Amino acid sequence: MKIYASSDHAGFELRQELVGILRGRGIDVDDRGPVDPRSCDYPLAATEVGRLVRNDPGSRGLLVCGSGIGMCMAANKVQGVRAVDAWNVDSARLSRAHNDANVLCARMVSKAEARAILDVWIATAFDGGRHAARVAQIDDRDQAVAPPIPNPSV
Repeated sequence: MKIYASSDHAGFELRQELVGILRGRGIDVDDRGPVDPRSCDYPLAATEVGRLVRNDPGSRGLLVCGSGIGMCMAANKVQGVRAVDAWNVDSARLSRAHNDANVLCARMVSKAEARAILDVWIATAFDGGRHAARVAQIDDRDQAVAPPIPNPSV
């Protein structure tokens, strides 16, 4: 597995730690920076990692910013990206098992929680099955305007 990683200035330190953990496990990490904690723009980093993940089937992305929210929003603008801002181990596991999330965004957790979230997210496979059709529906949103949602009360 290959992981593309990036952060903004707020996520600089945590990204470095998480990249070190992944590399220590023998995982191929392409760390896209930044190289220092000076102020930088998270939308650019998220878009770069999103495009790299999209163009490298089977790869995943790791984005760390001030909250994880902005990175997640920006990454999800890239066609083919299913980014998640996981806030605990269960959300990380379900994002992989049910949603086949290919980019993990994080920051508003402790370092220990971030490590645990990353561990579970890396280790969890996509369940497929009934979830595959729903993930396909998510991916279809990249191609078309969603149809109206039926109103069951009418």
